[in-house]
Amino acid sequence: MYLLDTHLWIWHVQGDARRVGRRTVRLLTRAAARDELRVSPLTVFEVSQLHTSGRLQFTQPLDEWIAVALSEGGVRIAPLTMEMAREAGRMGSVELPDPIDRLLVTTARYSSTVLITRDGRILDYAQRTGAIQVQDASL
Repeated sequence: MYLLDTHLWIWHVQGDARRVGRRTVRLLTRAAARDELRVSPLTVFEVSQLHTSGRLQFTQPLDEWIAVALSEGGVRIAPLTMEMAREAGRMGSVELPDPIDRLLVTTARYSSTVLITRDGRILDYAQRTGAIQVQDASL
């Protein structure tokens, strides 16, 4: 199972392989075919927020983009529990400044999924702590 960081989900849905390494493109293709890709509800929140602020634009309405991205992209919503939220809150901003990143990391750890990201802070955190498995999407 794989959990996609927000930028990876957008790139995956848009077929933007320029920003993703060859190994990751192959992994995403195989995982989508096996229904093994997940996104956090917070990823949907981030996409909605980016769209509303004008930083992310789609050729279709936001709700339609999300529906298509979930139905045709081989992606499902990962659970987010109270325990995950509590654990992410305990991490503190020293480990990872972005609270959504802390929730993604905790989701990956609790659900035993590999977090696919190009976010340097998350990759550094994973290497430093060994707390989660990550796939550097640039590879």
